[in-house]
Amino acid sequence: MNSKQILDREFLEIRAKILQIAASLDRIDRADGDVDEDEKLELLRKGILILMSDSPDRAEQVQLLFSREYDESWREAFQFAARS
Repeated sequence: MNSKQILDREFLEIRAKILQIAASLDRIDRADGDVDEDEKLELLRKGILILMSDSPDRAEQVQLLFSREYDESWREAFQFAARS
């Protein structure tokens, strides 16, 4: 498929997801309390900035933004038994 065909196929789904994000952010803004300094909100803002960029690897950048740093001792940290 070419880019026009992909856009035509996925437009409504992408639009719905953008509307869902906007509604969620509106609910946060209208609710009592202050989360301006919350790290999770800052991550969401950074993710949105990545989406707005022209970078060809936006999905990878967003995935890395929300991922933990690799820890070689993750099995111990999460109490998983090592494979034998």
